Amino acid sequence: MTEFAFTESVDVRYQDHDTMGHVNNAVYVTYMEEARFSYLTEGLGVPPMELNMVVANLTVDFRRPVQFADEVEVAVSVTDVGDSSFTMAYEVRDSEGVAVEGETVQVALEPDGSGTRRVPQDWRDAIDELEH
Repeated sequence: MTEFAFTESVDVRYQDHDTMGHVNNAVYVTYMEEARFSYLTEGLGVPPMELNMVVANLTVDFRRPVQFADEVEVAVSVTDVGDSSFTMAYEVRDSEGVAVEGETVQVALEPDGSGTRRVPQDWRDAIDELEH
């Protein structure tokens, strides 16, 4: 079980729902993206223009639907840092508990986009500080 270092509240918009009143499955990826961005910019202090990375892998496990919630809480943590990539785990929660679990792998890119680079040391230090 992952202990989550950071949480972000995300508004659930009317348009996020499908015809059955559930949050559409694709929308959870956007919720995770919003939490990832906040973790990196607010939690780690990385300026948005310095977030040179791409998501290389994404997994989402749906536990149960979210219905007509005003907001969800997305818990996020970095679970592994490699040479040029890092892994983040997520839980999307509503008032009833965990609805969705997810994981992404991000690959750090050179600022000019010419290829991969080592995860910057200042990111590593900030992750270590936030996670421990």
